[in-house]
Amino acid sequence: MDSIKKIILKYFSSFAYFFFHLRFRIFIALGLSLSVGLMDGLGIAMFLPLLESTDGQASAEGLGNLGFLLAWMDNIGLGTGVGAVLIVLVFFFCMKGLFYFCSEYYSVILRRFFITKMRFDNIDSLSDFNYKSFVLADSGRIQNTFSGEVGQVLQSYIFYFHTIQAVIMVSVYAALAFFANPHFALLVVMGGVVTNYLYGKIYRKTKDLSAQITEDAHDFQGLLVQKVAFFKYLKATGLVYSFGQKLKRTIVKIEDSSMKIGKYAAILSGSREPLVVSVVAIVILVQLNWFGTNMGVILLSLLFFYRALAYLMGLQNTYNSFIGTTGSLKNMTAFMNELRAGREQFGSIPVKTIEDGITLTNLHFNYGITPILQNINLEIKKNETIAFVGESGSGKTTLVNIIAGLMAPDRGSIYVDGMDRSKIDVRSLALKVGYITQEPVIFDDTIYNNITFWADDNEHNKRRFWEALEKASIAEFVRSIPGQEYAKLGSNGVMVSGGQKQRLSIARELYKDIEILIMDEATSALDSETEKAIQQNIEDLKGNYTILIVAHRLSTIKNADKIVLLQKGRIMGSGEFYSLVEDSVAFKNMVALQEI
Repeated sequence: MDSIKKIILKYFSSFAYFFFHLRFRIFIALGLSLSVGLMDGLGIAMFLPLLESTDGQASAEGLGNLGFLLAWMDNIGLGTGVGAVLIVLVFFFCMKGLFYFCSEYYSVILRRFFITKMRFDNIDSLSDFNYKSFVLADSGRIQNTFSGEVGQVLQSYIFYFHTIQAVIMVSVYAALAFFANPHFALLVVMGGVVTNYLYGKIYRKTKDLSAQITEDAHDFQGLLVQKVAFFKYLKATGLVYSFGQKLKRTIVKIEDSSMKIGKYAAILSGSREPLVVSVVAIVILVQLNWFGTNMGVILLSLLFFYRALAYLMGLQNTYNSFIGTTGSLKNMTAFMNELRAGREQFGSIPVKTIEDGITLTNLHFNYGITPILQNINLEIKKNETIAFVGESGSGKTTLVNIIAGLMAPDRGSIYVDGMDRSKIDVRSLALKVGYITQEPVIFDDTIYNNITFWADDNEHNKRRFWEALEKASIAEFVRSIPGQEYAKLGSNGVMVSGGQKQRLSIARELYKDIEILIMDEATSALDSETEKAIQQNIEDLKGNYTILIVAHRLSTIKNADKIVLLQKGRIMGSGEFYSLVEDSVAFKNMVALQEI
């Protein structure tokens, strides 16, 4: 049983991957390829009766066991005259042309279907990927797999099915040759075994190089992402050039491996014709000297043999090209399996609105074996403003991430309006959550698209757009700039200030018709005056939304309904500002240090 499993994994794992995406469509494509080969072979066979025709009548002597073709023509009333043979010959090649057109056009349709479905599956799988797994994942690998590797997998698909088509064509010609001359079939098999033995080492080297290219491409994409993300620091410190050298070394490694694969492909291409001619010469000698075969049958056998061997050599080339992309295919398969393994577990009950609030009971959360949160018990009432404070690493951001539904606790329970959140479809809950971080998310697009998230530009959405801007105190600014709502913000909002980016982020969340607004260090990177203005925005929203604030600056959360003090993943105290000062020495010291 294990040996069978190993054979399936070795020889059919790629087929299983493509079948997963294409299903029955694969067999339609293979059936069309089979029809092309069959029509071509029968058409070629009809040349022999013409060459041996006498007195206007075709002879079946050179057809060997394929003589049934002339018998079939006679039985249906066509006769075996030269004209009838020409009609049948033209018919077979016309049918070949029709099947070839259908095969090629269907291949184009399948390629489009395959790459579209693969990209859609990737997008959906990444969307369903749970946040905890995403944080621990390799960003370079994600970037490379979703961009460069997709194109490589498409090439892998093309090479793989060209290989299968070549196998089908070889099989068809071998079968026809068997009917004409059984000895010939044996020679085809022997030729295939010998050439595959000769090329086996090249296949293995190509496969190893393909895996190395994929690994190096992950490294390159990871480095490229970091160079873009940290460009300001690298440029300011002069390290941008040495980092560039590191990128260049990775590029050289990738291109060296690609060059070696190209060399092996050239060896295969250059050796194909000499091998074909050599085997043809051997076949002629064997047929004449060992088997005393009729020259007509030899000629037909040679036609089939040359066709079969040409496809066999093509098979070896396309298979080597396929091997050159197996690293990408293997990576894509493994990556998709990882995404599925880390898929978010969704409940079935949608959330339309939050009536009462959220309750956390005996909640624990770890990253691996490292405890982050321990025994958290917390009640968040609807439209309550709660601030989370504590030293760096105390678990504040992790806690609000769990409340937002980004992560699930390892132990303990979360209840939304008394219902266990594990039963809730968290995707519907996420639509009720607004999330604003220290670095606001601004897309390289218009203000309207940034706020509405590319909603249709109609009167209803336009009215909601301006209402959200008014609530975020940014409407006046938008009206004052050229283009107003259609003004472009540039890459990461380069056209606006930090405070304006934060207000635009708030407007986007309010446009969503949220019920929970999370602000994770949202004002810590702003100057005091801008921070005060944003703080006033938050005060204006207080009581209309459930607001969760993660803050280091205690002055910004003095008016919160409840302040939760975290230390080393535990809640060490909670209450409104002044009562917590009285009850908690740690919080009192924090207030004193910030001179509030």
